[in-house]
Amino acid sequence: MRIKEGFVLREVCGERVIVGEGLGAVNFGKLLALNETAAWLWKQAQMMGYFSIAELAEKLCEEYEVTAENAQTDVANIIGEWQKVGVVE
Repeated sequence: MRIKEGFVLREVCGERVIVGEGLGAVNFGKLLALNETAAWLWKQAQMMGYFSIAELAEKLCEEYEVTAENAQTDVANIIGEWQKVGVVE
């Protein structure tokens, strides 16, 4: 999967949020707040271009002290939220 074109991570009033920019995000019309870990994962996904839950979970394990099982679950939950709001495809 990959991040849909037109969605970017911004800092707004001290919060990290995904916002839609341009024509690709016309129907988005809202902000999606991310915690520190989710924002870090978003940046990793952007750098990778195409990514999988397993690849992001592996990167999470490398960066943070988390078990592979917990990383897989956490990443799957975060990606699930991104899919619900339509910022990844």
